[in-house]
Amino acid sequence: MNHRLGFGAFLAPHHPIGEHPTLQLQRDLELAEWLDQLGYDEFWVGEHHSAGWETIASPEMFLASAAMRTQRIRLGTGVVSIPYHHPFTVAQRIVMLDHLSRGRAMLGVGPGALPSDAVMLGIDPMTQRDKMDEGLGVILRLFNEEEPITIKGSWFELHDAALQIRPLQERLPVAVASTISPSGMKTAGKYGVGVLSVASYSEEGLMALPTQWGFGETAAREHGQQIDRATWRIVMPFHLSDSKEQALREVAEGLKRWQNEYIVGIIGAPMRSPFDDGYEAAKRLSEMGGGIFGTPDDAVEKISKLAELSGGFGTLLAFAHDWTTREQASRSYEILARYVMPRVQGLIKPVQASADRVQANKKELMEKSTGAIMKAIHDYNAAHPRN
Repeated sequence: MNHRLGFGAFLAPHHPIGEHPTLQLQRDLELAEWLDQLGYDEFWVGEHHSAGWETIASPEMFLASAAMRTQRIRLGTGVVSIPYHHPFTVAQRIVMLDHLSRGRAMLGVGPGALPSDAVMLGIDPMTQRDKMDEGLGVILRLFNEEEPITIKGSWFELHDAALQIRPLQERLPVAVASTISPSGMKTAGKYGVGVLSVASYSEEGLMALPTQWGFGETAAREHGQQIDRATWRIVMPFHLSDSKEQALREVAEGLKRWQNEYIVGIIGAPMRSPFDDGYEAAKRLSEMGGGIFGTPDDAVEKISKLAELSGGFGTLLAFAHDWTTREQASRSYEILARYVMPRVQGLIKPVQASADRVQANKKELMEKSTGAIMKAIHDYNAAHPRN
């Protein structure tokens, strides 16, 4: 990749049931602050309404609060489920967030991840992808067209509708959620927007990565659009520690609980079965490439392989999880920022090159320095002879 890789976090969130919901939200806001201090580029937050583990119902409200606590990190909806809303409202809320955050908002959209959400709202899950496509097209028109628009959609109407406040950013970043099927990539290509690959840590998601971008490029050509790999974001679980063994042991029980209680137990995800041993599951995930567990060296190697597998992407998003203690997670994000980001982004290279040049010439340089000191002493003594 010839551009500098960005880094961020993707907070669905995924929190085990049992913690005080208010304190949970505060902890998530503190994560946004910590990532901002560490220099992460992006922070994405999801929208869910059922199933107990993913408890942020309005990412815009959450991110508006995060905007007040942060300085530079960009804040994205990861994602707003368009079929659940009137498209005009989606556009208005992200514009509001863009102004409140002083131009740091990003709009991530999707069809809706949990069938339980759609059923509660009386939405046929079979219609969700088409509705997302339809709604996104309207939202982009509201962002970009000067004249009011009138539309009779499949679940909404607009009559001479126009935004009274436009985004603060000249081009507010937009991204479409993509999992394993081609639909998300095709929608991104159709509208010339970015992509959020949110299932890359699954075996199916990893296998799909090499061909995914091609679907987007084909759709872009068909609709006279262009897409850029720099706007492709890939989500991947991380946990870094002092050794690979320690990292695997730290995530083991939390990973097992997440899989058994939520993914299998509550959601009933197809093709998923409970983990008998969390450590072995973490080890398999790491070996498969669906998780980056270990040391900074391990992370740099895995990121390089992921770039090669995908053909290149713009930003790597750490899947925010509660598989470890709060302290271990905070330290992992810090290790990533201090020792992985600068290596991947090429920031260590000139520092090392400078050290190498000095080391290669240290004898000659020190001789010059010593000679200069001796000359100064000689000149002083000559100017100030002793009686």
